[in-house]
Amino acid sequence: MKETAAEVTELQRLLDAAYARATEHLRNIITDPRRLDAEELVRILTGMRTLNLATVTARGEPRISAVDGHFLHARWVFTTSGSAAKARHLKARPAASISYVDGERIGVFSHGDVEFLGPHHPEFAEIEEHLTNHYGSSPSSWGTDIVYCRLQASWMVGYAFDKAAVLKD
Repeated sequence: MKETAAEVTELQRLLDAAYARATEHLRNIITDPRRLDAEELVRILTGMRTLNLATVTARGEPRISAVDGHFLHARWVFTTSGSAAKARHLKARPAASISYVDGERIGVFSHGDVEFLGPHHPEFAEIEEHLTNHYGSSPSSWGTDIVYCRLQASWMVGYAFDKAAVLKD
């Protein structure tokens, strides 16, 4: 967990606002006993998680792919090749949706805009260090055009079907 108290507080604001705007259908699924708060999310979402990333083509057609995601400072971070379709989509249209689903155990759903983080970004070095420690090599070494991306979420909810069991893990 790399989140500061301020980041956890901001994440909780985001979760509460998203839940308040959620449809009745979603609130009937993500009931209070199943709803994950910010502290629970940052505790659960450690290490690499396979994310479903949804982007949109120039013709407005949805596309979904998987990326290795890391929840750092209460935001999803991932890398990909700059020549990948998802990178091209996000450069032209940064709106994206990301979900992390672990069977029926956990679901985290978020929408927002993806930002590209280059070596001059103030948080790049920390992200690079985290990813290098996880993978044993820098993602930058995996190709000539690797891009670092982070979702700036404007909406996010999380649930655990059996929260007590998930929090025990």
